[in-house]
Amino acid sequence: MGKLTKAVGRTRLVQGLAAGLAAGLIALVRVTTRWQRVNTAAAEAAWTGERPVIVAFWHNRLAMMPYCWPSRRPFHMLISSHPDGQLIKKTVAHFGIDAVAGSSRRGGAEALRALVRLARDGHSIGITPDGPRGPRMRIREGALALARLSGVPIVPAAVSVRRRVVLNTWDRLVIALPFSRGAMVWGKPMSVPRDADDAMTARLQEDLERELNRVTAEADVLAGHVPMEPAALKSTNARA
Repeated sequence: MGKLTKAVGRTRLVQGLAAGLAAGLIALVRVTTRWQRVNTAAAEAAWTGERPVIVAFWHNRLAMMPYCWPSRRPFHMLISSHPDGQLIKKTVAHFGIDAVAGSSRRGGAEALRALVRLARDGHSIGITPDGPRGPRMRIREGALALARLSGVPIVPAAVSVRRRVVLNTWDRLVIALPFSRGAMVWGKPMSVPRDADDAMTARLQEDLERELNRVTAEADVLAGHVPMEPAALKSTNARA
């Protein structure tokens, strides 16, 4: 029965209905929440089309990131090629956000090439550098590779709301509820030189993880929560 329920849940009709409901909730939260915005200057040039950015945010904020793109400029998100990723793709499409399928485990190289082309053409990109399977709130190398190859800076971002549900998933996915107060926090832009060697890339990876955790903690505190903690690393090889 469990397999049958899962299969039905992945049908086009059911996913379309679920995506519509999810998009409706996201839209309701956006208009009924009293937002506090911090350091929007880091992203405003992308909203106006002056220059693109790579927006980096943790996987557990994925359901809230459409709030962070108040622009009609092209925006693309890297979405897992897993069937469940189709639900996310259909949900964000309601907000004019396109999706590129791929992950570190499936279709990653092809997706990276597609994102590099889009970024070089002036399109902004959204990416979850701990997705699709973690460890939670730990940087994997995909975001830095995209920034290095495209020449487009990474801007860390986070959203948090007072009224929310935190799911018991690997990433502790946050679902925002309406009629609340919330915070959107943008971090310091980071560029990755084309000729960055392994040592520089490792330092930048640590810097990005630290800054993304900082803005996420700030958003949580502004929304009235204790900051969510990253997953503990078992060894230095967990990042590989």
